[in-house]
Amino acid sequence: MTRRGFLQSAAIAGAGLAASGLPARAQTAASSTPRLKLGLDNFSLRALGWKAAQLLDYAAAQKLDVVFFSDLKVFESHEASYLRSIKAQADRLGIEIQVGTFSICPLSKSLTRDYGTPAEHLKLALRIAAALGSRIVRCVLGSGEDRLAEGGIERQIEATVQVLRSVREPAIDAGIRFAVENHAGDMQAWELVALIEAAGKEFVGATMDPGNAAWTIEDPMVNLETLAPYALASGIRDTSVWETPDGAHAQWTSIGEGNTYWPGYVSRFAELCPQTPFTLEIISQYGRSIPYFKDEFWNVFSKARAHEFARFVAFAKRGKPRLGYFVPPGRNRSEFEREFQKSDLERSIQYCREVLEIGRKT
Repeated sequence: MTRRGFLQSAAIAGAGLAASGLPARAQTAASSTPRLKLGLDNFSLRALGWKAAQLLDYAAAQKLDVVFFSDLKVFESHEASYLRSIKAQADRLGIEIQVGTFSICPLSKSLTRDYGTPAEHLKLALRIAAALGSRIVRCVLGSGEDRLAEGGIERQIEATVQVLRSVREPAIDAGIRFAVENHAGDMQAWELVALIEAAGKEFVGATMDPGNAAWTIEDPMVNLETLAPYALASGIRDTSVWETPDGAHAQWTSIGEGNTYWPGYVSRFAELCPQTPFTLEIISQYGRSIPYFKDEFWNVFSKARAHEFARFVAFAKRGKPRLGYFVPPGRNRSEFEREFQKSDLERSIQYCREVLEIGRKT
């Protein structure tokens, strides 16, 4: 994307969708299967500071099927009466709710400390999910820093498994499953599968994130095909990956603006996990260098997965360098960020609905 194109798309955020035309209609999932449910993750609009009720109204205006409240701070209260009002609003609007929270790994620097111990934290999330009719609670281990910790990611996985097992009975009694995300470079898909199997797949599954996969040198399709049998939720965005002298660079983008071949991805998604919502988590302000030509890079990744890494290299070869996020001179940072996030999300919604034919509402 040129600098002009970037600024044009952001400048019209308050008035509507980007003016650039959508790509020609592409092949989508077989028409004999139900359309995937289309949703949004509230993190896509974090700069707006909206709470649950505002997000539900916005999702209804966008004709979305699902709202994924991926943190507990989006709720103005955790009291039963307030949660009932949010559930009633969602029911009235015909919107499914999924509930999430953040890190539960006691060894991670990312650990959420606002709600007591990790077990107490998960029990609170279970109560909120039950009140809102969510069949899942999304949670995460941590971030890429956990791969560098003493004992490596394996030790962090073991600690997370123990926390999950400690709340197995309350989760099963509530009929709610924990959907652990491959988050911010912490786990590759096969490592997340190992965590799920060790904890117990009868009450633990996956939140599948193809954008985060790129930060762990995974092609989005590898991530999908590995996690789909366990997928309960998703956080979807595109990624523009291109080769650099040290390896590659990954820049998250709105849907249709990166390297991902979406018709093929969506067709496979609909085949492997058709009941999992296709939830947009558009966060294009972030990028990361992936220096896989440096020896030290491989200290935290398994060389035994070379066949999967080869697919990531092929993914990177399809990309071209693009501008990262920046605030244009003379613009108020907070105002621009709000406009940028809304524009990014709405372009993605339009692409998903009109090009990929995702979403059950018209």
